[in-house]
Amino acid sequence: MSPSASSESENGSYAKSKLNSVNRYRGRGQYEYQQVYPIFDETPVVHVAFQTSPDQDNFGFPVILPMLGCTGIFGQEDVTEDEDDGRRYIYLHGYVSARIMRLSKAGTNDEPSGIPVCVSATLMDGIVLALTPNHHSCNYRSAVAFGHAQVVEDEAERLYAMELITNNLVPERWQHTRYPNKTELKSTGILRVEIHSASAKVRTGSTGEAKEDIADEEMRRNVWAGVVPTRTVYGTPMPAPTNLFPGVPGYLEDWIRERNETSLQYTLDAGAASK
Repeated sequence: MSPSASSESENGSYAKSKLNSVNRYRGRGQYEYQQVYPIFDETPVVHVAFQTSPDQDNFGFPVILPMLGCTGIFGQEDVTEDEDDGRRYIYLHGYVSARIMRLSKAGTNDEPSGIPVCVSATLMDGIVLALTPNHHSCNYRSAVAFGHAQVVEDEAERLYAMELITNNLVPERWQHTRYPNKTELKSTGILRVEIHSASAKVRTGSTGEAKEDIADEEMRRNVWAGVVPTRTVYGTPMPAPTNLFPGVPGYLEDWIRERNETSLQYTLDAGAASK
């Protein structure tokens, strides 16, 4: 099944359904491709949930795995954001003999396109401390995608995904490393998740207070309320004991600086945004 055969979409968005609709605080729900995809791409680690058979080692319990991954379109790498029409897959990187790889490769007669999975990603942008604990919250960006995961067998697509995931973690990193040897390539498993449905949920802004608390000025003088910005900060690179490269490569320094500046600005803007 091709990406274009995924869940019906309209106007650059995933169609709302019982599967992907945001029910609590519906106004925070976002379904546009360009709201969903960047959350998966910005999150260093995504979480992948899948179900196994009762006769396997986990006795039928659902499994959630942290995995490296990001979105991409094999063979159409030059597609711009404006041209993107929901054709992206989520590519996941793992060990070739991992349980999810074995299950995705095996498939069943009822699931020829792989096993059903749910992939989630969350970015935390601030802790919202209100006057009462019941109104505490967080500023965040989250995304959930439902689809079918299948092991990538085509070598060209495997290499594309490996480079994509590597450079999504640190831009230009693939080009500045030793090319993987045959053994390393053979031991690496790549999953392609065809997205059936997805949505994002985003909160920004300061506190939401009860009217009676706003009226209580004495209490407000004794209880601090506001937003504590939070973000992932990339620090000064620490060379490995075996490293012989002089200093820190420019592409790495530039990325760390730009990434930290961008994330800081976002968290400050998110905390100051009007609800």
